[in-house]
Amino acid sequence: MLKGFKDFLLRGNVLDLAVAVVVGAAFTAIVTAFTENIVNPLVAALGGSEEMGFGFEIIAGNAETFVDIGAVITAAINFVIIAAVVYFILIVPYTHAKKRFTVEEQAALTDVELLTEIRDLLSESARRDPA
Repeated sequence: MLKGFKDFLLRGNVLDLAVAVVVGAAFTAIVTAFTENIVNPLVAALGGSEEMGFGFEIIAGNAETFVDIGAVITAAINFVIIAAVVYFILIVPYTHAKKRFTVEEQAALTDVELLTEIRDLLSESARRDPA
């Protein structure tokens, strides 16, 4: 049981996954800081209210009932930025490298196709060597 666990850890995928999680978390922090400090003020400026930002209060005068539309817009922008970076920095190069460095396997022949090829090769061979 421990040998299987050791093989799992040393296979390399675990290390790659750990690095991806750490880098992803760090990048998420950068994007969150960008959206909170740059995008949020811009969205709040569109809302017109200097106190609350872009949104509305369900019950006037009660800050607890404020529906913050700006926060939802910011989260959507945050998601789009992270998804775009993941796609263009990880997925596109991986797909390109996979196409470049892997050999496509031929489709498996059915029994009938294989037997037909053998028959054709034997008949061709018999024509060349009539002995």
